[in-house]
Amino acid sequence: MPILNFGSINIDHVYRLATLPHPGETIAAASLETGLGGKGANQSIAIARAGGTVRHLGAIGPGGGWTRDLLANAGVDVSAVADLDTPTGHAMIMVDNAAENAIVLFKGANHAIAEAQVCAAMDSAAPGDWFLMQNETNASAYAAKLAHDAGLRVAYCAAPFVPEAVREVLPYVELLSVNALEEAQLRAALPDLVPRLDRMTLLVTYGADGAAHISPAGRVEIDAFKVVPVDTTGAGDTFLGYALAGFDAGLPVATALRRAAAASAIQVTRPGAAAAIPLAAEVDAFLAERF
Repeated sequence: MPILNFGSINIDHVYRLATLPHPGETIAAASLETGLGGKGANQSIAIARAGGTVRHLGAIGPGGGWTRDLLANAGVDVSAVADLDTPTGHAMIMVDNAAENAIVLFKGANHAIAEAQVCAAMDSAAPGDWFLMQNETNASAYAAKLAHDAGLRVAYCAAPFVPEAVREVLPYVELLSVNALEEAQLRAALPDLVPRLDRMTLLVTYGADGAAHISPAGRVEIDAFKVVPVDTTGAGDTFLGYALAGFDAGLPVATALRRAAAASAIQVTRPGAAAAIPLAAEVDAFLAERF
């Protein structure tokens, strides 16, 4: 079934540094690369490259048409990507020699999406389809309720973690995707919502320690593949996109997670975010070498 992804589209400016700067410190960058990013765009590309069918719901500003072209070239349906007068969202990403990163986001067109646009895009979805969303767009609570009421399965990537946004969206969520830090933040900031977590499905990533799929039916864990990382930007988005494509295709949870772990392992060995996401054939070859 098709996946409708209500997500951000960013222009990434990636600066390579020896170390991340401390407050008040100025450091010269060794290089600058500009490319497509945003958690939403990354996840749409990951779904498409995993073999899934995905339609992206989002917005870009003047001069941002090349980002939509890259999405389309990756196999993403971009018919629900709007052109607005607001500048395209962008991110300033600093990556150090240990592959750690620090990111500053400008919301731009990602936070100027009209509710009417969301409603129109939802018309093409059918009950049982997945509706994916993150915390990098406006109208998230409206979209989550609309999707839920239409019988869609809402998958929510609660990043960047914003307690108010999570509180508004969580009642409509079937699958909650977080990393270990975000899960801890959620439990600390919203203790009254913790019992709800036990009644839904959680997809939790632990970086080099793997990931877990936790639901009322049980817990499935997967180890991370050991690789030498070059850039960890977008690794979580790659994992979620591949995992959701696997769930949508009806793969067993363990199989879907293993493919997602392999995809993210390949992705972190390459520079960039969206451009580094591997094709399904590359993931198959990677797994064939290890099993």
